Amino acid sequence: MQKKVLGLFCLFSVVLSAQNKTSESYLDFNYFKGTIALHNNDILALITGQPEGFILSWNKKTFGKEAWEQRYNYPDYGASFIYQNLKNKNLGNNFGFYAHYNFYFLKRNLMLRIGQGIAHTSNPYDRNGNPKNIAFGTRLLSSTYLMLNYKKERVFDRFGFQAGISLIHYSNANVKAPNTSINTIALNAGVTYNLDEENEQYIDDLDSEKYTEPIKYNFVFRSGINQSDIVGSGQYPFYILSAYADKRINHKSAIQFGTDVFFSNFLKELIRFQSTAALGNGVAGDEDFKRVGLFLGHELFINKISIETQLGYYVYYPFDFEGRTYLRIGLKRYFGDRLFGAITLKSHGAKAEAVEFGIGVRL
Repeated sequence: MQKKVLGLFCLFSVVLSAQNKTSESYLDFNYFKGTIALHNNDILALITGQPEGFILSWNKKTFGKEAWEQRYNYPDYGASFIYQNLKNKNLGNNFGFYAHYNFYFLKRNLMLRIGQGIAHTSNPYDRNGNPKNIAFGTRLLSSTYLMLNYKKERVFDRFGFQAGISLIHYSNANVKAPNTSINTIALNAGVTYNLDEENEQYIDDLDSEKYTEPIKYNFVFRSGINQSDIVGSGQYPFYILSAYADKRINHKSAIQFGTDVFFSNFLKELIRFQSTAALGNGVAGDEDFKRVGLFLGHELFINKISIETQLGYYVYYPFDFEGRTYLRIGLKRYFGDRLFGAITLKSHGAKAEAVEFGIGVRL
């Protein structure tokens, strides 16, 4: 496989080297090999080898033409493709497409990449054909990857190199059971190829004046589908109403405080099942499926995109499901000054409950 993917990258390089100067962009190619982290003892039988694959990415540089680029030390943004052989016939192979940012430290020698996307798995769970794959209950998965690399560009003409460590996560966030998920920790090494003849000069004219905003009020509607951990229990829609206040304390950050009201229909089925399955857990069947939570949060603003993290606690919790605390992390995209869309993951610790798609307004 290594020879094939290296040949693919060389082909890209030959084609692109014949082009004229482009707009401060570059390709990078990384081969990786590692291990599946044992975060759940149930997946022990699925860890039978050392997963390997490659990451091929297109990146566009920033040089400070906009203020946010200077505040984040001139990051790159781009798109990635990941192929991974999980070295287990029940898990199969995964193919993922991602959007990513590269952030730089230590005089731009250290690069941290954060990528989020969608992956396709070749061999998901099937009750008859593949019952041992308890990691992936659906063919399409949510996927996140992190890469920390030592990086040097233009070591030889337009070619450079990079090497480091990567973490690749696959999960369907309980859209359908089973879903134990897979995390790969891997070492990676590769090359970079600059598409332009030379870099532009970095702009450094950032205004250091302190920035703040008055308190803003946010209203969000979120929805999606999910399922309990019981295979075959059915997929159901959920609805979440959120209201919170935020206070922006500088150009990058805002703090939040608010409330969520959850209408999680999969809990109706879980309550019914537990009340009729003679489990002896005291579930009567008439418990309310609704929950209400209070949360504290933080929002990190990067251009028109922001990263949102929230820690919540259920104050109304009539049915016990995975504990009273919950987490939410995800991305928001602003359309103008007020309207935004959001894709977030809600979990209880490391156990995902749902992927939430939301629309909201910030007043």
